[in-house]
Amino acid sequence: MNITIRPARLSDKDIIADFNAAIARETEHVELNRERLIAGIEALLSDHAKGFYLLAESSGRVVGQTMITYEWSDWRNGTFWWIQSVYVHPDFRKGGVFTQLFRRIEKEAKQRADVCGLRLYVERRNARAQLTYEKLGMKKTIYDLYESDFVLHR
Repeated sequence: MNITIRPARLSDKDIIADFNAAIARETEHVELNRERLIAGIEALLSDHAKGFYLLAESSGRVVGQTMITYEWSDWRNGTFWWIQSVYVHPDFRKGGVFTQLFRRIEKEAKQRADVCGLRLYVERRNARAQLTYEKLGMKKTIYDLYESDFVLHR
């Protein structure tokens, strides 16, 4: 399968919203508010300081995505790139789409002196995703994630 990786554009907001809504349904059984979701995607795509999306295309069709956001580390004097909103269309899973997205992110991050590493979080029961991340060289950390969610109230 021939995959092309490219940065997302504002005109991609609808497919990104479709994929993000699918992620929420598949992993957390949550229906996202589409208007809020589109606004959030537009905000990120309009402000590179918030992050960026990379899209995977096959024959001109978007088949996968990931979003990168940033976390400053004073311990490392550098920025972690957080890999988020990972989604591969079901028809294209197990075809190496995410691996190509990850390798592109990893290559770009390693070329930048200000990036100190990559991080992501994964749903605790998603063993297939965890295995994929481990095969790509990522390691489980010693940390658990806590949050106070003011929007989804979970």
